[in-house]
Amino acid sequence: MALTYSAGSLVKARGREWVVLPESKPDLLVLRPLGGSDDDIAAVFTAFETVEEARFAAPEPSDLGDQRAAGLLRTALRIGFRSGAGPFRSLAGIAVEPRAYQLVPLLMALRQKTVRMLISDDVGIGKTVESGLIASELLAQGEASGLAVLCSPALAEQWQQELRSKFGIDAELVLSSTVTRLERGLDLGQSLFDRHPNVIISTDFIKSPRHRDDFVRHCPDLVIVDEAHTCVAADDTTTGSQNQLRYELLRRVAEDADRHLLLVTATPHSGKESAFRNLLGLVKPELAHVDLESEAGRKLLARHFVARKRADVRQYLTKEDGLADDSLAERTAFPSDRYFKDETYKLSPEYRALLDDAIAYASERVEEADSRGRREARIAWWSAIALLRSLVSSPRAAAQTLRTRSAAAVASSAEEADKLGAPLNSDAADSDAMEGMDVAPGAEIEQDDPRSRLAEIADRAADLEGPAQDLKLKALIKHLKALLADGYHPIVFCRYIPTAKYLAEQLANDPETKKRGPLGAKTVVKAVTGELSPQQRIDNIEALAAEAGEDAAARRVLIATDCLSEGVNLQHHFDAVVHYDLAWNPTRHDQREGRVDRYGQKRDEVRVITLYGDDNGIDGKVLEVLIKKHRQIKKDLGISVSIPDELSTGVTDAIVEWLLMRGREDDGALFGADAFKVSTAKLDSDWNSAAEREKRSQSRFAQRAIHPEEVAREVAAVREALGGTGEVTSFVRESLGALGAVLRGEGAAEDFTAQVGGTPAGLRDALATVVGAEVIERDRPIPFRNDPAVARGEAALVRTDPVVGALAAHVLDAALDTQAAGARPARRCGVITTDAVTTGTTLLLVRYRFHLTLPSRSGEKQLVAEDARLLAFEGSPKNAVWLPPERAAALLEATASQNTDPHFGERMIKRVLGQLPETNAHLESYGDDLAAELDASHRRVRQASGEIVRGLSVTAQKPADVLGAYLYLPADPAASPSAVPAAASGASA
Repeated sequence: MALTYSAGSLVKARGREWVVLPESKPDLLVLRPLGGSDDDIAAVFTAFETVEEARFAAPEPSDLGDQRAAGLLRTALRIGFRSGAGPFRSLAGIAVEPRAYQLVPLLMALRQKTVRMLISDDVGIGKTVESGLIASELLAQGEASGLAVLCSPALAEQWQQELRSKFGIDAELVLSSTVTRLERGLDLGQSLFDRHPNVIISTDFIKSPRHRDDFVRHCPDLVIVDEAHTCVAADDTTTGSQNQLRYELLRRVAEDADRHLLLVTATPHSGKESAFRNLLGLVKPELAHVDLESEAGRKLLARHFVARKRADVRQYLTKEDGLADDSLAERTAFPSDRYFKDETYKLSPEYRALLDDAIAYASERVEEADSRGRREARIAWWSAIALLRSLVSSPRAAAQTLRTRSAAAVASSAEEADKLGAPLNSDAADSDAMEGMDVAPGAEIEQDDPRSRLAEIADRAADLEGPAQDLKLKALIKHLKALLADGYHPIVFCRYIPTAKYLAEQLANDPETKKRGPLGAKTVVKAVTGELSPQQRIDNIEALAAEAGEDAAARRVLIATDCLSEGVNLQHHFDAVVHYDLAWNPTRHDQREGRVDRYGQKRDEVRVITLYGDDNGIDGKVLEVLIKKHRQIKKDLGISVSIPDELSTGVTDAIVEWLLMRGREDDGALFGADAFKVSTAKLDSDWNSAAEREKRSQSRFAQRAIHPEEVAREVAAVREALGGTGEVTSFVRESLGALGAVLRGEGAAEDFTAQVGGTPAGLRDALATVVGAEVIERDRPIPFRNDPAVARGEAALVRTDPVVGALAAHVLDAALDTQAAGARPARRCGVITTDAVTTGTTLLLVRYRFHLTLPSRSGEKQLVAEDARLLAFEGSPKNAVWLPPERAAALLEATASQNTDPHFGERMIKRVLGQLPETNAHLESYGDDLAAELDASHRRVRQASGEIVRGLSVTAQKPADVLGAYLYLPADPAASPSAVPAAASGASA
């Protein structure tokens, strides 16, 4: 008759030890390796495989370690935990160590039965991580069974990578380019969204009625909407069909009151209060109309809305936040400031003559079209803007625009002309359809005469390429050289693809022709534009970084269009931004700069250079009226305040109209023109109102739902169970050093590198799967960074980093296997003679297992989790005087003051181990106390809803496992009559 094993029991099968999980049946055991992760879970049929009860072996008295043994074993064990017993089930298993402030949205979410939140933290704070934390926790707890992320197609692959690499969530991409392949794999009548529980979907693809209806019918119970502000519009503006379709999709998704919904955006207001209200209405319908000036309204909003500036979280959990001390203080290294410098250039005489002729031509066409009808007038207008913007951008963009038919030329009405012309010629801040917007817009209207005036202007433009005639390019080279000389790696943002390609050609070195670019032989220049797929863009950026390599003298220069201005994180490779082409909406500048000015940027100061033409009639006005005002408001408030698109368009239209009417030479009178004064007055009024509203909202909507004391309590509990960054850093340094690695980098708090060619083969094999076989085979240095935001190929000194995990697994396995080959830095026993104690003291490393019953919307969930604790006592095990936890932990820092004879040490620890059963009652009682603390912690985190905690229970599995035992002896036994445990006193003779 087969034995029946209860959940949490230890069994031995397949040559290793396992923990029995609650899903097991009498004839089928579901097992997780002892200390392993959920990825290693296996099922064993007891009728076909041998399964026997496992007893955790006691430590071997002969296998003594040094003073580091206990600390290394404890940390290795805790790093290996992948299912914590605390209220945050997922934190032990994710590959990112969240900042304390990033736990606030998670705490808010866990207090809601159905999670509905608007996460609007500032650019670069980590909204993706915050929403990923909530998603992984809801999935781990069984509160959600599937996930859908709605985002722009350009960001889909980045979301997929973030979810997979940081949170272990595999999601399928549902895009126009993948849907046919996915649908081929479906069963008859099966929905794509039933087949794939976790999906990342292009918002623009799924909003069409055909796909929208299927998605709504089979929508997962957890939905994240990225850049959610693009899915609503203000009540007093003409809403485009794109926004209407997106809003209709979200409205239907939000109608299911049981569906979790996370809306993510850094710009919830977009300059209009009604748009903000419409967004809040998706979260909770009553928020669309509640009086937010009232205390009740603010309290309701506070439960669902979080919006913080960098200044709010740069230093967190300090005495200034109301805490008693700074012991849990966390300082996040955002760049302290952006250094702005506006640099001007003048047109060469030839370029100036070309621009004047182009303005005259455009003016004639617009004037002529005005007399032919509104349709023709609008087509001519968009053609004129395309002509002027491309000429100001570069000779290459001008030539291509002049030879390309205007997108608006095929319009059958004035409205259609605006619909076709506006996206290519303006810079709308709320457009999430960036794809294809960086092409040369086209200015040709009539194609009857191939040698038209436009063709002649195009030829002249092409002849002006190169720094001799293109003084804008010459100015760029000058400023790039200065940035590179100061050690910066800049991104140059352009409006058009032809301009980006032109700059790359002019600046890059060409190995084939042996042409040397103006920026130096060790400067690598590449262009990334909308011609590439989103993944190809990322690949090209990584290739640029790899080509530049680790040479301190090498420099990277990326030329990019605005296809990279949103969502893509570039802070690991670049630290300066050059605006080669001015955007006509300042929010776009902020988006560009936000690609490098964000968490993980190693520079304290990000440099921003804005190039503008002093005499082209356009740039100076845009800079003065739009860009500088936007900067000042951001400087005053600490966050960006969007300008409504129609207001910035009104200003730029007035500039173009004046230019066409009066030409460049009379541009000084523009500021006195009535039309310009009206448009700028309206802009100032509305923008100042939006800024004032934002200023009030910072106080009105300040995050008050979760007090810092509550966050501090949970952070302390997490660090107690899983360890902190300092512990991990010491573990990695000491373990690698003991295993034979070569470390370079001074100071415990400094970054360092490790060459692991001299370490045991088992560790090298494990690391090869993480960092790549080539790195191990060629013994290349592996960089270890204290900052958890690391680039590809680097290791973060956090417990969830794959490199750290592989090292911890090796150290733990070697400690448990006394026959393991090579160095074994951690051991299960030790005897240390030290000045840190005045009487014989024993430190125990104890592993506890807990049964958790967690209520969820899908029913109760049974789980088994592990925890490791240090317990210490003075005297013999039979007459133990137990020490408080802080004194037990302090023993890990004790250093040996003299050598201990190995034979004497072995006899001493053997006697202590022989009496350890005398401590079982205390160990079990301590386990019950831990279970009670964990139960209280789960209830505290979910305190807002009685339904969430009904049925919750936590119990300790008995007996606990004594993983390690370490005896600390006083250096001068005569100092205390009880210096040596009584049972062992005879051994000292």
